[in-house]
Amino acid sequence: MTTPDPTPDPTEVSRWRPLRVLLAAMDDDIAKLYAERGIDGVRPRYVMPLIRLGRAGAMTIRQLAASLDVTHSAMSQTVTALRREGLVTSRPGSDARTREVVLTERAREMVPFLEAEWRATERAVAELEEEIPYAMSQVVRDLEAALAKRSFHDRIVRNLKP
Repeated sequence: MTTPDPTPDPTEVSRWRPLRVLLAAMDDDIAKLYAERGIDGVRPRYVMPLIRLGRAGAMTIRQLAASLDVTHSAMSQTVTALRREGLVTSRPGSDARTREVVLTERAREMVPFLEAEWRATERAVAELEEEIPYAMSQVVRDLEAALAKRSFHDRIVRNLKP
C-alpha cells in the first residue's frame, strides 16, 4: 500500500486556469451567436481557416498552416473537423503528391457572415480594452518581451525542484 502524498494537489492552484476559463467563455459566446444565426457546424477555431480559404482560395494543408502560423498537425486536425462538418473538401493539387483544401458552397456562403463576426469581435475586444486599466494586447506584448529575455522553458527549468 502506498502512502498518500502529504503535499497539496498542485492542480488546485493555477494562474493559467482563470485565463483559460475566460477565453472558453468568450468562445462559448461566439458559438452562441453562430447558433442564433443558424451557422451550424462552425466552432470559433474554424473561422480563421475558413476566412483564409475564402480569401486566398484552395491551399494545401501545409500552405494553410503556414499562412495561419500553426503546425501542420494542428491544421490537419482542423481540416479533418471541417471536412466532417461539410465545410471543406479536397481536390488534387498542382502535382500528384499534393491535395488542396477547398471550401464547400455551404462554407462559401458563410464566409461573409464570419468576416463580419470577426470584425465585430475585434471591435468588442477593443471596447473591453477601453474598460480595463491595462489592455490585453499590452499584456501580450509585455509577456513577449519578458520571454524574449528568458524563455518560458528556461523559467520552468529554473523553478523545477528535483
